Amino acid sequence: MQRVVWNAAAVALAVLLVSIAWVSARIEQQSTREEAQPADVILVLGAAEYRGRPSKVLRARLDHAFELYTAALAPRILTTGGAGGDPVFTEGGVGRSYLIGRGVPSEAIIVETEGESTVESTAMAGEIMRRMGLHSVIVVSDGYHIYRVKKMLQFRGLNVYGSPRKEHYREPIHERWNYIKQAIGYLLWRAGVAV
Repeated sequence: MQRVVWNAAAVALAVLLVSIAWVSARIEQQSTREEAQPADVILVLGAAEYRGRPSKVLRARLDHAFELYTAALAPRILTTGGAGGDPVFTEGGVGRSYLIGRGVPSEAIIVETEGESTVESTAMAGEIMRRMGLHSVIVVSDGYHIYRVKKMLQFRGLNVYGSPRKEHYREPIHERWNYIKQAIGYLLWRAGVAV
């Protein structure tokens, strides 16, 4: 009986590792794919902010969204992200302020400020889009993040196009670890665990 349990555990572990490897490969393929095309809205996934100023990563995402907006690929930008422990500012609010500072009209910016994780921000953004009658979206984030976000928004019935932010320096080992983390997050989401 003990041997059966060990064999079952070994098979389950092998299936899990193969699943992570397969999803990681899909994430890597998506990470550099530019799919931007005309859509209803550009969705910018939040990242850290520091006392009202976007981090380097958030700024790069916002700058990329600004480029897509000025290329007239969508009439609106949706910024996301909650407070992350900041008592005053939210990632979504900081994103909005930054884009207004770059010349985007305030009425063209939609803000989601409650999400504390990718799952929460994506769910809330999807609900905002549903209520506004928006059906297509360009997702702007880091390349390794796009696959999971696309799948979550497609699950909500949206047409989703990925557009990874531009990176000037890529660190292969760090990127590979990000693919694995995102694969685990995606598989957990598919299993009903919000991370």
